[in-house]
Amino acid sequence: MSASGRTSSATAPLARRRLLVGAAAGAAALTAGGCARGASTSAQPGTTSISNDNATWDDGYRAAGRELEKITGYALRPLSNPSVTSYQQVVQMTLQTSKASDLVKWASGYQLKRLARAGGLTDLTHVWEGYAAKGWVRGTSREAVSYRGKAFGIPLYESYYVLFYSKPVFRKLGLSAPGSWDQLLHCAEVLKRNGITPFLASQVGGWPAIEWFQELVSKVDPDFYGRLVAGEASYTDEPARQAMDIWHDFMRRGWMTPPDFDQARGPGALKEGTVGMFLHGTWQASGMSAAGMKPGTDYGAFILPTVRPSTPKSVIAESGVFVVPGRASSHEAATANVSAWLTPSVQRVWSDFLQDSSANPTVRAGNPVVAELQRDIARNRRTALVRYWEASPPSLIQGNTNDLGGFMAGQTSPATTLRRMQERAHGEWAAWKRDEA
Repeated sequence: MSASGRTSSATAPLARRRLLVGAAAGAAALTAGGCARGASTSAQPGTTSISNDNATWDDGYRAAGRELEKITGYALRPLSNPSVTSYQQVVQMTLQTSKASDLVKWASGYQLKRLARAGGLTDLTHVWEGYAAKGWVRGTSREAVSYRGKAFGIPLYESYYVLFYSKPVFRKLGLSAPGSWDQLLHCAEVLKRNGITPFLASQVGGWPAIEWFQELVSKVDPDFYGRLVAGEASYTDEPARQAMDIWHDFMRRGWMTPPDFDQARGPGALKEGTVGMFLHGTWQASGMSAAGMKPGTDYGAFILPTVRPSTPKSVIAESGVFVVPGRASSHEAATANVSAWLTPSVQRVWSDFLQDSSANPTVRAGNPVVAELQRDIARNRRTALVRYWEASPPSLIQGNTNDLGGFMAGQTSPATTLRRMQERAHGEWAAWKRDEA
């Protein structure tokens, strides 16, 4: 990719080959030096190893593993690599070797499709169908874990993108969680008038730049969002232009934090009352607790209202997955554990650890704020839309995320940003389909 994120069709295949060669060399070096906190991926009786990129979840894996062991006889042994880049490289380079772990945490959607396309994953369709027969998975999420009709992943969790808000600040200013777009604008005006930044918006770390884009496009027109991420609509179409204009207006009014505001400071900013609302995944509930905030007392959460009352209601959903390498040293044990992962007793422990919603829709969240969001989604029959990060070919998403970050930093206008995103979409969708042939 060039600095602008655009690659000509003539140079794209060569650029991709060079990228893969570089990744292979880097991953080989990382593998030789060890990448998972010094732990071994070799088989250990009575356990299945899990490669993952989030060491803060290790205790949760172990706790859920103790419940799994009661069912399957196998506990979970997390192997954590804190570097996302090196983690992804190592997984892709070891997947079809004896170095692969028993279970691998991965992203769903096109991230999973790209991994499955390379080969080396176990077909888990029979596991998925067993869960579906029990009502332990949402049928609408099947596509996000599948490639060419076969399911290669089992949902690891399910998070929703919502606006956390400070209950003490809202009470003090006589505000309540908005149920309409006009009420949302009223809340923002009152907060700003009282010296409080209404919304947290960040591009720190790169990927957070997608959050307001996916939210606003889906709340302008959720059907358009679905067609856009499927390559069936244009980024320069009216719904996308309207969403970007709203976003630009929010920034112009001073309703959003500077783009270099680190989201890690979000819970503290809500607690201090310097920011009124924080758009993020429901997995952030654990961050609220870490900041000493009590759910339902110190913070609440709501789903962004639709721009027009008549617009169908939706929610952006995120779900990681477990995949099983075909050459896993403890393949039988790994398959047994993914086949029992969504058992309610296991999910109760896992959901409580995350303070988030379970991928099993029959398991109610222990966190009361998240539980109320689950009820809202069911009551309003909200359509679950795949998070933008996983919803299209990875190279397209990465380039467009960079463009959105530039827009947040004031480097490009809404129209220029969308034009660049569409130019990239044209080339990257053609490349994806060409590689599929």
